[in-house]
Amino acid sequence: MQKRRVGTSDLQVSEISFGTMSIGTDEQQGIRLLHEAHDLGINYFDTADLYDQGKNEEIVGKAFKGRRDKVVLASKVGNRLDPGGESWHWDASKEYIISQIKESLRRLQTDYLDLYQLHGGTMEDDIDETIDAFETLKKEGLIRYYGISSIRPNVIREYVKRSNIISVMMQYSLLDRRPEEQVLDLLADNEISVFARGSVAKGMLSDKASEKVKQKGADGYLTHTYDELLAASEKLRVLAEQEDTSVTSLVVRYVLQHPALASAVMGASSLDQVKQNAALSTVPLSHETYDLLQQVTRSIQYTSHR
Repeated sequence: MQKRRVGTSDLQVSEISFGTMSIGTDEQQGIRLLHEAHDLGINYFDTADLYDQGKNEEIVGKAFKGRRDKVVLASKVGNRLDPGGESWHWDASKEYIISQIKESLRRLQTDYLDLYQLHGGTMEDDIDETIDAFETLKKEGLIRYYGISSIRPNVIREYVKRSNIISVMMQYSLLDRRPEEQVLDLLADNEISVFARGSVAKGMLSDKASEKVKQKGADGYLTHTYDELLAASEKLRVLAEQEDTSVTSLVVRYVLQHPALASAVMGASSLDQVKQNAALSTVPLSHETYDLLQQVTRSIQYTSHR
């Protein structure tokens, strides 16, 4: 599988990567999924301390204990579990971030993280304090690099201006093209990479698009109506047939087309899904096909994200 450089770092990540939130809590099954993905060429694995109250990190740690130097591990911090673990609240303080890296490293059975990401972020945060926390961890050798996971353009701009982030994880798909309007060019110009999540929009941009639209799009998706989602799924089906490829491949290649992109982060809960993800083509689209895909869905303007 082809790899791309993350920002100005020395990290090289597979163009299709694994978002581990969906592997579940069955340890043996989770390890099988992670090993299969790695064996098929995926080397970037993204977890978070919040996923299954830390169990996700534990499974990832056990899976790669003997393969640590062969993978790029990323985790996230900022969502603080409340007593009892049923809810959480936002905490981007330096004290909390520094305390939590130790817990994540313990669960992941490693001495360092390749990438540590702020799991959100608001304009009300003390951003300089948050940045100082990540810079401190970097100096101590506990993390190699840091980034943020955010859909808020104003927050992203502040970190671009004030920090040394190498990446931003964000939702980006044909049904959610907001990043194109506000931040992708900015990030590319500043040599900051994007990890795209939600590229298949809950399956509504996949080979089972019409079925998934009926299941999950009855109330629409963002500003797209149900009828628009159905129409888009049909247009994608026809275009995929013309291109002799799959709908999933088309939409993932669309996301990867922008120069800011490092990887499409895909989830999987079965071996078949892992194999399908790893087999996705990442060959660049022709300009004509890219333009046709843009015509399938209309662009959505930023409204509420700050």
